[in-house]
Amino acid sequence: MDTSYHSLKSLFSQLGLESGDEQISLFIDCNTLQSLVLIEDVPFWNEGQKHFIEDTDWSEVIDESDALLR
Repeated sequence: MDTSYHSLKSLFSQLGLESGDEQISLFIDCNTLQSLVLIEDVPFWNEGQKHFIEDTDWSEVIDESDALLR
């Protein structure tokens, strides 16, 4: 298991998204999650991104991004 720290920027980079501060803010502003929708089930992810989001090694920063998208 990978125990290194994963930042929000590194998560966006791993997902193949722009990872600059402005791009992350814009992504969050343009994509909001409904309260009962799981982060891995939103329509803006492709299949590879959905599988990556389910990776438990990244769960802490994925939870952080989930909170920011709500």
